[in-house]
Amino acid sequence: MGIYLVSVGAEDWFGEDEGGWGEVASALNQELGRRGLPPYVSVPEEGDFVRGSGRAFEEKLIPSMDGFVALCQAQLSREEVETLCGWTVLVPLSLDEDMWLPVDSRYTESSTMVAGAPQVLAIAERLAAVIGLPAETPEMCDNLDLTMWFMDGEAKELAAVRPGAWSDDLDAAFYVALYLRAAQHSIRRGCPVVYS
Repeated sequence: MGIYLVSVGAEDWFGEDEGGWGEVASALNQELGRRGLPPYVSVPEEGDFVRGSGRAFEEKLIPSMDGFVALCQAQLSREEVETLCGWTVLVPLSLDEDMWLPVDSRYTESSTMVAGAPQVLAIAERLAAVIGLPAETPEMCDNLDLTMWFMDGEAKELAAVRPGAWSDDLDAAFYVALYLRAAQHSIRRGCPVVYS
């Protein structure tokens, strides 16, 4: 149980089955066309799971977001906070502005917000620089690797020997890393990332 951020392969993205994202994919392509942009059709298949391969993304949102929200409010404009934190679907497209699609999602009743991973990445990179997110933070987040690194003690162990702004609030650092890695994964794999 709980809320996860996960990558989506072509079958689920274009699928019309219950739980699929076909309606969102169709609405997104309509809006892209309205803006004079090409459709988003090159979504890769998920393929077989291989731990550490970087082919999938899955992380669980466990910690409190209070510190992260305070960090965002201190460092970002209102529009940047909305782009970083307000999306329902993250796509590997450069979008000049967030898209609101008239499609219900699992977590909203009237619309789905789509953000571009390049824009989210730029904002997350700024926050990572502000807190000095360590290089040891896991990059391939295919099986709760980031969640476990922060929750199971490795981050605390590193903080004990290399403290810094990142270790002042490990929950906030987790969310900085989460959005950073989600955007990086979306761009690297060319796939959507969604809340599940």
